[in-house]
Amino acid sequence: MNPRRSDEIKKGVERAPHRALLYSTGLGKGDLERSFVGIISSFSSLVPGHAGMRELERFIEKGVEAGGGTPFIFGVPAICDGIAMGHGGMRYSLPLRELVADSIESVAQAHCLDGLILLTNCDKITPGCLMAAARVNIPTIIITAGPMLSGRYQGRKLSYVRDTWEALGRLKAGEITEEELTSLEKEACPGIGSCQGLYTANSMACLAEVLGMSLPGSATALAVSAKRCQLAYESGKRVVAIIEEDLFPRQIMVKEAFENAVRVDMALGGSTNTVLHLLAIAYEAKVELSLSLFDEISHQIPHLVNLRPGGENFMEDLEEAGGIPGLLNTLQECLADYPTVAGKSVKRIAEEGRVYNREIIRDLAHPYHKEGGIAVLYGSLAPEGAVVKQSAVSEKMRRFEGKVRVFDSEEEATGAIYQDRVNEGEIIVIRYEGPKGGPGMREMLSPTSAVVGMGLSQKVALITDGRFSGGTRGPCIGHISPEAQEGGPIALVKDGDEVLIDIPTRRLEVNLSSEELEERKRSWQRSPSKIKEGYLARYSRMVGPASQGAVLS
Repeated sequence: MNPRRSDEIKKGVERAPHRALLYSTGLGKGDLERSFVGIISSFSSLVPGHAGMRELERFIEKGVEAGGGTPFIFGVPAICDGIAMGHGGMRYSLPLRELVADSIESVAQAHCLDGLILLTNCDKITPGCLMAAARVNIPTIIITAGPMLSGRYQGRKLSYVRDTWEALGRLKAGEITEEELTSLEKEACPGIGSCQGLYTANSMACLAEVLGMSLPGSATALAVSAKRCQLAYESGKRVVAIIEEDLFPRQIMVKEAFENAVRVDMALGGSTNTVLHLLAIAYEAKVELSLSLFDEISHQIPHLVNLRPGGENFMEDLEEAGGIPGLLNTLQECLADYPTVAGKSVKRIAEEGRVYNREIIRDLAHPYHKEGGIAVLYGSLAPEGAVVKQSAVSEKMRRFEGKVRVFDSEEEATGAIYQDRVNEGEIIVIRYEGPKGGPGMREMLSPTSAVVGMGLSQKVALITDGRFSGGTRGPCIGHISPEAQEGGPIALVKDGDEVLIDIPTRRLEVNLSSEELEERKRSWQRSPSKIKEGYLARYSRMVGPASQGAVLS
């Protein structure tokens, strides 16, 4: 047997003090002879996607012990993006990703753990776990806690974003009553789990499976299902095996794995946040991944799965249709091969996958859209790029030209929309919401849902250096780089300037000469940081551009 990392804290006479402390936790001598497995749980009763993790922790523990390992549980924080949305709390969402990765690194390294099970689910916790897995590079399995069931109201299915955030806009537009809104808010989220569509949490769960870091079926098994508990048990058992096999995350998350993840992302039509997160995970895995690759693959891989927000289907439908193995089976001729934590190559998983509903997972000859779900735009307004979920944009709005209305915060823009101060044909600009300027690059579901709910989604567009929720639909372009706080062109536009959004040609242009932009740049002054102390102040100083994953340097 190869030496274990944990031997550093439990072998030899010099480690008698260390063993004394381990014995004090209730361990016996036999426990010290087995692999030490850290079960990193992001349980939180504040977060619906994480509230069911106590049961999963027990199944993972049982699996680790059945596999011959010694389990240890420790926690990392979790934030619910839905609860943090629309106010200053959202500034902490993306920065939490770095805290999660740093916390896992700190405990795993300090305690010389042999392997890790990372129990996660929601938006920034899953990418934070994947970043940590790549950085620490010891045998690791990701297990997500599963998606939520759809809600029900008057015979129709409900989802969180469309039937709460967008319903608020419908209320303000006079389309529904407060009584109806109250009914929707009570029924939209019927229990634990990540929100029901291809928002960021579920998008990242799917990509964790494609990257080879989760067992097959892990992404779509429902939070309330026995299958979810079985996957937790099998993940715990399997991690002990990959410790013995010396199978490390950087042997799994190779360049081909990231390319496959982008391919599947395009076929799924996942959240634009996946671009940020895949870039950040690749950075930790020492894999070169560029923003331009996303667009290159978007031209090659069609959109095959159309869940909410852009479509009408739910995660439960994708699970019943065959899940990620079924989609891999559909794409198998386009996929590169590499090992996975399951002990099978991704090609083998694809071969074994089955599709049970071709309306949910379409074949390559009958896509929902000929191109992938995400497009990357460049131009005089976004020299380093911007992203849009093109699968959620109507054909009519794929090319849009209008005069801009400029707002320097999300709150200003949302207020203007609800007060009918945005006119048909205008392009809403929300700036100083980027990684540094926010700080924290807030998701802006409030203004985008207001646009849809107020009936403006076919009449106005929205662009920002901030981010959008995976629940966003319509002509909403985010991640504009360089951001306003860095003096990017978005900082220089004024009310009335004309902007062209052309998704088919991948252009985002402001109708100003380079000389005019230079003249404005000379008179531009950087805005003072909105946050003066604490974690966000440090984050603002250290974070990099969105076009490179918004990682800390």
